[in-house]
Amino acid sequence: MCIYCDSGRTPGAEGSRRDFLKTSMLVGAAAAASGFLAGSAQAQEAPAGTGTEGRRVLIKGGHVLSMDPAVGDFEQADVLINGKLIEAVGSNLDAGGAEVIDAAGMIVMPGFIDTHHHQFETALRSFLADGILVNDGLPANAINYYEYILQKFSMVYRPQDVHINELFGSLAQLDAGVTTVMDVSQIHHSPEHSDAVIQALKDAGRRSVFGYFEGWGDKAKYPGDATRLKTTHFASDDGLLSMVMGGEIYIPGYENAWKLGRELGLPIALHVVGTFGMRPTFDQLAEAGQFGPDNIFIHMTGMSEMAWKKAADAGAHVSLAVPIEMQMRHGMPPIQTALDLGMQPSMSSDVECTMTADPFTLMRSTMTLQRAFINEKALAGETELPALLTSRDVIRFATLEGAKGLKLDKKTGSLTPGKEADVILLDATAINVTPLNHVPGAVVTLMERSNVDTVFVAGKLRKYKGKLLDVDIAKLRGELEASRDYIFQAAGVPRDLFRA
Repeated sequence: MCIYCDSGRTPGAEGSRRDFLKTSMLVGAAAAASGFLAGSAQAQEAPAGTGTEGRRVLIKGGHVLSMDPAVGDFEQADVLINGKLIEAVGSNLDAGGAEVIDAAGMIVMPGFIDTHHHQFETALRSFLADGILVNDGLPANAINYYEYILQKFSMVYRPQDVHINELFGSLAQLDAGVTTVMDVSQIHHSPEHSDAVIQALKDAGRRSVFGYFEGWGDKAKYPGDATRLKTTHFASDDGLLSMVMGGEIYIPGYENAWKLGRELGLPIALHVVGTFGMRPTFDQLAEAGQFGPDNIFIHMTGMSEMAWKKAADAGAHVSLAVPIEMQMRHGMPPIQTALDLGMQPSMSSDVECTMTADPFTLMRSTMTLQRAFINEKALAGETELPALLTSRDVIRFATLEGAKGLKLDKKTGSLTPGKEADVILLDATAINVTPLNHVPGAVVTLMERSNVDTVFVAGKLRKYKGKLLDVDIAKLRGELEASRDYIFQAAGVPRDLFRA
């Protein structure tokens, strides 16, 4: 196991400073200066054999935030993992023979879930930081998402570009504690492109929902190739990967995608944005009774009251990408509309060409925006006000509600015995958090990706003491940069580090 492969973090970062100093004394100044610590010289080895049947790991003495009311929360308790499953959660668990991870000073909680992330755009990070969604004839629209990202860059991707973008984006979110994603890969220009997406998701070793959305060109087989993909790669639901059918209503023939997806028993996911002129079609689907509990509606900005009511009545799920919706002119994030209808949304990062994909930004943005609206009403003298969102609410959106939306809540989303062990440890002794006074509040209002110390996916240890395991980030970074260079050149877009 390559325990200290380069993950792009300085060994002395806040989340691992104490352990690095201990290890440095053992391995000597030369190793410390080089920034590379061999596994055999570690002060405390990463537990071996995690995630395998019959192997038990005890996460001991952490502040446990289970997100399961039946399990509860614990000021100090243990989480026992047996193979890929959570065996028990409680105080002073008897786990003779288990490998032990000392979680003192750590917040132990379920991994975050991102219900909408365009991972194929990883090489385009920050390119569209100042851009908007479409050219709507208003100011600030010259460089926009539709014309540049979809109509220029995405058209030139080769299968190898798809693979490295998907893999690197997956690992980056894994490093940030996001153990589950729905990857919205609008890059299916050929079956080879689709297979490259799936291979990358497998290689990343993260729980992933493969979103089979559209592609372009003569070799594109969307939506018909869904049958092959489902049969070949998703015949069983025992693994980390599952599948969703993309059903974008701005794509001609979308009805075929909806029909085929439902025949295959797949959820139907789509972007719903008033800016794109989707409202009339969406209203027609609502009136025709086409919504169901298998629908995942992304954004839901600018939609009619009637359509919202039909979506809620049908049990559809809503995925909100609050920072992106505010930044890119999708429309005001409809947080309160969803809540007023009894719909519990999930959190999604959307596009890294414009905004970070870390879960802490998503949670903070959602809580502060909703509270800003309600606080304004209160200051204006209104009295019949909705409840203010709390830090626990947005953590729930980013964990359990995401699992429900992706139909994975029997497997993940909470620290519940019998579920698979998607578990993260967040360092509450770090300089940006200590002293700890309120666990949910610390997670949402103080923490960032540097606080993510340890990550399990289905019981397998993927990050330990601030380092991704079994990953050569330096090598992958080089491959991503080479892909970036090719994509810009092939798309005919000049690179300028200081101006878009």
